[in-house]
Amino acid sequence: MVQLYHDERFDYLLADESMKIIQSPSAFSFSLDAVLLAEFAYVPIKRGKILDLCTGNGVIPLLLSKRTQANITGVEIQERIFGMAERNVALNKLSDQINLIHGDLKEMQPMLGQSSFDVVTCNPPYFPTPAKTEHNHNEFLTIARHEVYCTLEDVVKACKLHVRPGGKVAMVHRPGRLVDIITLFRAYRLEPKRLQLVYPKKGKEANMLLVEGIRDGKADLKILPPLYIYNSDGTYTNEAEDIIYGRS
Repeated sequence: MVQLYHDERFDYLLADESMKIIQSPSAFSFSLDAVLLAEFAYVPIKRGKILDLCTGNGVIPLLLSKRTQANITGVEIQERIFGMAERNVALNKLSDQINLIHGDLKEMQPMLGQSSFDVVTCNPPYFPTPAKTEHNHNEFLTIARHEVYCTLEDVVKACKLHVRPGGKVAMVHRPGRLVDIITLFRAYRLEPKRLQLVYPKKGKEANMLLVEGIRDGKADLKILPPLYIYNSDGTYTNEAEDIIYGRS
C-alpha cells in the first residue's frame, strides 16, 4: 500500500479513473500546463527513450505512459517531491517503464550520458529568481516557480545535451519568455519547429506557450492554431476538454 504523508492526497489523473496521483497543496500539485505539454509533445509509440526534466511529482511521465511504450526517465531536484514521484510510479505499477532520478539537471551527464534520448520534455520554473525578500514563504513553491536551482539557459542546455541529433525537445512556458526561448534554442542548436499559444478564452491575452524544437533541424517554424481553454460561459472548450479528460 502506497503511503501518504503530511497533507498529501490521492487524485485521479484521468477522467476514466485509470490512474491515480499523489498531490500536496503545500509541496506540489500539477497544473494544466503539465497536461498540455504531455499532449503537445511528440512521442514514439513503441520504441525509444524519453527524458522529462523538472518532473515534479511525475505527472508528465505518467501521462506520457498512456501514449507510448517507450522508456521514460524523470529528473527532479527536490527530495520530498521526488519521493512523491516515486510513489506515483509505484502506485500506478509503472516501474518497468518509468525510471526516476533525484538530482540536478545540470549534473546528469555522468548518469544519463549525452545525445541518448529521442525526446526531452520540460515544464521548467517560469520566473527569474526573486530577491530573498520576495521569496514565497513556501520553499517548495518558490523552487518550482522561480529559477532558483536552474535558469532557462540551464534547462535548454540540458535539453540539447541529452537529446540525440534529430531528436525533439518540447517545453511549456510563459509567452513573455518567447524571445528568450527562441534565442536560446537556436544558440544550442535546437531549431524551433512547432509553436502554439494557449489562451484562457477568446479576447484574452495568451498565458501559456508550447514549443517544440529539433536538434540540428532546418529552419521551418509552424505556428499552430491557438488553443482556447474556456468558452465565454466558463465551460471548457471542446479542444481543451478532449485534452484534459484524455479523449484526444
